[in-house]
Amino acid sequence: MTDPTRDLLPEGLEDRLPREAAAVTRISRAAIDVMDSHGYDRVRPPLIEFEKSMAGRMDGVQPRRMFRFVDPSSLRTLALRSDITVQVGRIAATSLARAPRPLRLCYGGQVVTIKGDGLDPTRERLQLGAELIGSDAVEAVSEIVLLAIEALTAAGARGISIDFTLPNLVDALAAGPFPLAGDAIEAVRRELDAKDAGSLREIGGEAYLPLLYATGPFDRAIAQLAAIDAGGALASRIDGLKAVAARVGDKARITLDPTERHGFEYQSWFGFTLYAEGVRGVLGRGGTYRIHGLDEPATGFSLYTDELVKADQGAEHARDVLFLPLGHDGEAAARLRAIGWRTIAALSKADEAKVLGCTHVLDGKEPQPL
Repeated sequence: MTDPTRDLLPEGLEDRLPREAAAVTRISRAAIDVMDSHGYDRVRPPLIEFEKSMAGRMDGVQPRRMFRFVDPSSLRTLALRSDITVQVGRIAATSLARAPRPLRLCYGGQVVTIKGDGLDPTRERLQLGAELIGSDAVEAVSEIVLLAIEALTAAGARGISIDFTLPNLVDALAAGPFPLAGDAIEAVRRELDAKDAGSLREIGGEAYLPLLYATGPFDRAIAQLAAIDAGGALASRIDGLKAVAARVGDKARITLDPTERHGFEYQSWFGFTLYAEGVRGVLGRGGTYRIHGLDEPATGFSLYTDELVKADQGAEHARDVLFLPLGHDGEAAARLRAIGWRTIAALSKADEAKVLGCTHVLDGKEPQPL
């Protein structure tokens, strides 16, 4: 008896059929071409690495989200990558440790996690991104933010909005003007994430309450952040945010949520999230961080374009396709392919041009419309 479940795919995984696969290729190429045009060289790390290497290269990496297994050769634990950023950090700290800084690298590839994120069951995603290694200054942040916006625009996103955050803000304030005991820092972070003013008061985080209201459209939120009396501890961060926002200008709608932490586990002073009109969920995240090993600052972003792929399939991308009958002129067909034609050759007399989706037929040396 045939097993009806034999050909099912695991939850969160799916095939990319021709139209969707074509959309993936278009979007990936468009985004990577933008990064390349700004001087970012592409690297291609492997799908599998030693777990210890990926887990220890940056703060906040979660091995429990990775598929792990024992390498029969070395008897060490291997892991399927859940984030390419950490692999780029390893490359920068090892093979390219002596390369001139700032080092600009980009990448594209699949990542896999054990479980989906929230209500989204997807466990395999296409991750595209760029890393500027050697600097986390405002100039580097501005370059990366603008590059991410340009790459998303080239990939087909419209009405882009960007949400700024300050991932290590609580740590900085707890070590200075708003002191907290070590075990209270995580509690304050948690209540700020939950936007729970009552619980924040209960755990002794009254000084952090104004941060809950410094959110929303950038101009209003940054003014509220500047009004918080933190003894000058916020001044450089506010100046940095304003400088980056000025560079973005009208290329994207900007909002601010200074205490947002979800998705920014290894970011340092600056982070950002990208959204677009008509596209569900987050399209990308980025920010500043440090690479362990060389203890080197870096700035980068990752794009997750699966929702763009779904939107792209609804667009028209019709291509002319040339039918090559039996006995056709091979040199003429090669010449036409060289100038951009897509061809489908007949394998038998039964093959029909229109049935195979062709729009033209090769008549002698030239294409003729059907």
